[in-house]
Amino acid sequence: MFEEAQYFAPVATRDDGTVEVELAAGHPGFADPVYRARRNAIAALALGYVPGTPIPTAEYTDQEHEVWRIVSRELAIKHRKYATAEYLEATERLGLPGERIPQLQEVGDLLEPLTGFRYLPAAGLVPLRDFYGVLADGFFHSTQYIRHHSTPLYTPEPDVIHEVIGHANALASDRYARLYRLAGNAARRVESEQALEFISKVFWFTLEFGVMSDQGELRAYGAGILSSYGEIEEFRGMDIRPLDLVAMGTTEYDITKYQDVLFRADSLEHLEDVVGGFWAECDDETVSRLTAQAR
Repeated sequence: MFEEAQYFAPVATRDDGTVEVELAAGHPGFADPVYRARRNAIAALALGYVPGTPIPTAEYTDQEHEVWRIVSRELAIKHRKYATAEYLEATERLGLPGERIPQLQEVGDLLEPLTGFRYLPAAGLVPLRDFYGVLADGFFHSTQYIRHHSTPLYTPEPDVIHEVIGHANALASDRYARLYRLAGNAARRVESEQALEFISKVFWFTLEFGVMSDQGELRAYGAGILSSYGEIEEFRGMDIRPLDLVAMGTTEYDITKYQDVLFRADSLEHLEDVVGGFWAECDDETVSRLTAQAR
């Protein structure tokens, strides 16, 4: 999930108990009272969720299902051209519906028999330690709202399309799911905020915006690229650098535009060895040592 992006739509609970998602003036849905009411209602569902119970159902409208249909269809075409073989195989394995938005409970029911992962609803920003920590237990925090219908191929923030088409398909892969769990264990293991941020940046440049040599060409496996209709067409033209823990863990990025620096793994095995190996063993001392190398 693009944790920092949620700052563009913070969620507040008012004194009277009502929930409000604060959209920025430039948001496609800012001037649409119906959309804003929908966002508030869906955020309230997540805030009311009781762990251990079924995830509350978001009653999506026909218009919202149509947005999912459009984006799901267009991304499927691009995935065949740009996604890694492992991601494509996992997509087939999961079998998400293309004609309607699946409920998060449904997504978890599909995933759990495959890799043990389930979803948790999120109203907005999830603190880094909470978001990454639960990955170790096979849980993934996800928003439930969908982008505004006026711009079906664009969203300024992570919506259910990103969370499900981008991440759930990856989580249906045993090998990618193992990397998510390793990242979660690493986040729990470290104590300092500096180390946690380093781990989160490595996650950003791999499981969110990672690319690798696959099928004889550069392909994407990161959920951020694979859920973006525009970015998936542009990533091969970016500044592609070799996989490097120090660089990934210390490189600043701008969430408001396409990522212009990407890190390439030579293969899935290379990603597992370098990044998976780091997450499996890192601690605060490891991160301090790596950070010092960047100075």
